[in-house]
Amino acid sequence: MSDPSDPIRTMSPLMIRTPRSLRRRHAVAPSLGALVPILLISIALLPTPTLTAQTTRFAAFNIWELTREKLDRVDPQGGEGTDPQLRFAAAIIQQVRPDVLLINEIDHDDGGENASLFVRRYLQVPQRGGEAIDYPHVFFAPVNTGVPSGFDLNKDGAADGPDDAWGFGKYPGQYGMAVLSRYPIEPDATRTFREFLWHQMPGNLMPDGREGKPAWYPEALSERLRLSSKSHWDVALRIGQRRVRLLASHPTPPVFDGDEDRNGRRNHDEIRMWADYISGGERAEYLIDDAGRRGGIEPGVGFIIAGDLNSDPDRGERVAGRPAISQLLGHPMVRDVRPKSRGALAAKRNVPREQAAVATSDFGRLDYVLPSRDLEVNASGVFWPALDEPLADAIGDDRRSSDHRLVWIDVKL
Repeated sequence: MSDPSDPIRTMSPLMIRTPRSLRRRHAVAPSLGALVPILLISIALLPTPTLTAQTTRFAAFNIWELTREKLDRVDPQGGEGTDPQLRFAAAIIQQVRPDVLLINEIDHDDGGENASLFVRRYLQVPQRGGEAIDYPHVFFAPVNTGVPSGFDLNKDGAADGPDDAWGFGKYPGQYGMAVLSRYPIEPDATRTFREFLWHQMPGNLMPDGREGKPAWYPEALSERLRLSSKSHWDVALRIGQRRVRLLASHPTPPVFDGDEDRNGRRNHDEIRMWADYISGGERAEYLIDDAGRRGGIEPGVGFIIAGDLNSDPDRGERVAGRPAISQLLGHPMVRDVRPKSRGALAAKRNVPREQAAVATSDFGRLDYVLPSRDLEVNASGVFWPALDEPLADAIGDDRRSSDHRLVWIDVKL
């Protein structure tokens, strides 16, 4: 539990949006204690679809700085959004039509409105000949980015810069996350790990001078530094009669540091947290969520690990001699179906074909949707169209829609 005076506690509440039939405001949910009140609200303008399909499409999309400034660019007559980048991004989502979508780099705001504004102003409006899509269920919670730490984390002589926040950011909530879903979200079963402390991870790689590690963070800071640069969420989804868990995160890029490799080490341990979490048992016993509950995922539940994990298995930064993402790709409980695209093959001619085909950005393969091995995957892909495919013009060197590509898988449930 954090100090009530901690600035992070002044951020906006967690938001879960539900259909109109369930619309009401609740007191603090028992599952999240007094950490973040839950709002159950609805702004859906389209009818909630009847979900009978046997296949569920999961996707992750880093939309690149989905800010309130962009969201507020609207047509004064109709109220629909007019920002060109967000319209391209929405067109991609309408083309792929995921049932469950994780968005990275969306600003978390004090009122918890931004995710719903994106749905209402962009996704519920047909884009570039596409069909409108609605997400009646939204999970939108605070993150560590931009929240002042009060420490000079980068040792530049000041303690008030974006690199001095608990997670890199110019203002609280920058580079946040949101989960949009056509299926109900179970708040009592959902867990967040925003306040989990890095030093509580056994064998952590924090450069705190202990056990032969670089002495970058002094003890007063290392005892307070949070592991998650944004947050780690275990979002419980009710799909028919089955519960499936979406494990969402956005680890810090393993660059923009020095020989101490503080960002590379943090990226490694942010990814390691999910590896420990899905392993469960003694390996996950050290993990404590924001409501004080201990341990990892319950045995036998299906899961999807999703997000911009900022680690390429072939060309990315290495910690302890291996890429951080190998902790998940080589995990016995994880299935990697290696989603591919034709557009990446055409765009990355200087990269071996097997690496180019799975790229999700110009930086390589950074974005993932990784199912547990008990889930059957029917299809997968990366939305990086070749020139002869629909919406090829939504991808461009000018970040026309994003500097990342949407990645998706179809799971039979």
